[in-house]
Amino acid sequence: MTSRPATTTLWRPTGPKELELVRELEFRAWPPRLPEQPIFYPVLDEEYAITIARDWNVKHDGAGFVTRFQVESGFLSRYPVQQAGGRTILELWIPAEELDDFNAHIVGTIEVVHEFH
Repeated sequence: MTSRPATTTLWRPTGPKELELVRELEFRAWPPRLPEQPIFYPVLDEEYAITIARDWNVKHDGAGFVTRFQVESGFLSRYPVQQAGGRTILELWIPAEELDDFNAHIVGTIEVVHEFH
């Protein structure tokens, strides 16, 4: 019997362009970062992701989405949690060059859990 690895739930606020790229990857991976995006920022709090999608992505992209996905906890332990502001503003900072490895440790699919227009 094979046991499933322990996972951590992460959220990612995203705009429509990035979500379309995730769709093209069959909701199993995040697309490569652009040259001006050296870090991939998944967040650890759903409310923080909602705030970004609703208040920033809608304003800049016309729509905002919150995605939820699972990543192997053992793999994530290499990335210290970054407090980007208040107590619940917690992120992981994944260097762009490590995104393929990060994607390989996603368990299941990336789900859209909130949508804002």
